[in-house]
Amino acid sequence: MPNTHGLSELADQMLHEPRKQKELFLKAPANEQGDLLLMLPSRVQKEVLDKLDDGTIISICHYLDPDDTTDVIQKLNKEKRKPITESLNKETKEKVDFLLRFNPRTAAGLMNLDFIIVDTEKTVDEVSELIRRHEKRTGKAPAVLVTESGILAGEVPGYQLVIHKQGAKIGTIMKKIPSIAYNSKQNEVIHKFKRHRHDKIAVLDNDKSIMGIIYSDDVLQLMEDQSTKSLFSFAGVSREESALDSTMTKVKYRYKWLILNLFTAFMAAAVVSLFEKTISSFVLLAVYMPIVAGMGGNAGTQALAVAVRGLTLKEIDLSTAKKTIINEVLAGLTNGVIVGVIITFIAAALHQNPLFGFIVGASMIITLMVAGFFGALTPLLMSRLGKDPASSSSIFITTATDMFGFFTFLGLASVLL
Repeated sequence: MPNTHGLSELADQMLHEPRKQKELFLKAPANEQGDLLLMLPSRVQKEVLDKLDDGTIISICHYLDPDDTTDVIQKLNKEKRKPITESLNKETKEKVDFLLRFNPRTAAGLMNLDFIIVDTEKTVDEVSELIRRHEKRTGKAPAVLVTESGILAGEVPGYQLVIHKQGAKIGTIMKKIPSIAYNSKQNEVIHKFKRHRHDKIAVLDNDKSIMGIIYSDDVLQLMEDQSTKSLFSFAGVSREESALDSTMTKVKYRYKWLILNLFTAFMAAAVVSLFEKTISSFVLLAVYMPIVAGMGGNAGTQALAVAVRGLTLKEIDLSTAKKTIINEVLAGLTNGVIVGVIITFIAAALHQNPLFGFIVGASMIITLMVAGFFGALTPLLMSRLGKDPASSSSIFITTATDMFGFFTFLGLASVLL
């Protein structure tokens, strides 16, 4: 068994001392280097592999399962892949070659090949013998999938083989197992696990034959990676950026989004410039402009987060887009009324001007409705266009809420004051 505590400490050191990654990695025993590699974020894994020689990578692959070996090979530069693949033993190479045929961002790219297939008519003692043979050959305990007339019928958890009589038919003790098509997208795999709450899912070919299995542990890692990606996308930061990167690396990843943000900020400023005379004659407006804009930006980001989550989990599609947008607008209206009433009384009491309080409150209601609308619409449009729905949508949503918020607030003030 690998020393997971010691490996975790090494992994933490590697994250905090990127210049010593190779040195720290090689401190792990050869038979534990694969486990250490898998503890690291995907980006760091690639950085480490780029620094290692072929012999070390071959040694790492020797101790990994075929599905993990496939993940490692997919992270290598193209010129390195062939020699590493050719060095694998025959059985592992066959499995890796099979897995490399599939898109890594599909169900087939996540599947594990440590399983055996048995018929419903097999007995407990016959299946136990098949498991022992598999373990002797591969060193791994396989999942037991059951078929009837060649079609997936269920699975047999290990404990069932222990508690039932040796002569019991497998078909009488098997449990149901969810399945998914091999070409399903990663988001569909996540959705399937969330719906069925099972520790594994069978992956099927077009003819319903069994191709592999996906374990919940692999999906949890996938969900963590996707959460990180979405978090970075919200902020307009590259997924490849690390907290410990150099100053120039950070500038390289961020400056394009900041320039775009600069141009969108000018659009909001252009709206304000339309009301210069109103602001100069009633300076108090300038005090409340950041409040209206800030509340709109926050409400828009909330709606965006919910919409992106819904798209990721397949809760939202084109058929439910209209309902999603309407719900967010109504939520904005309700929240706007609540916040608007509060700000109306505060502004009116502070400045002894009920009409001014009404203007602030009314503009708050409209701004939060607009924020809900654009917060839901923007990720849906990006998804429709085939883009990442979380990819810096906040920039456009903030611009929209600022423009509409300023226009509403200053427009009402121009008319009523």
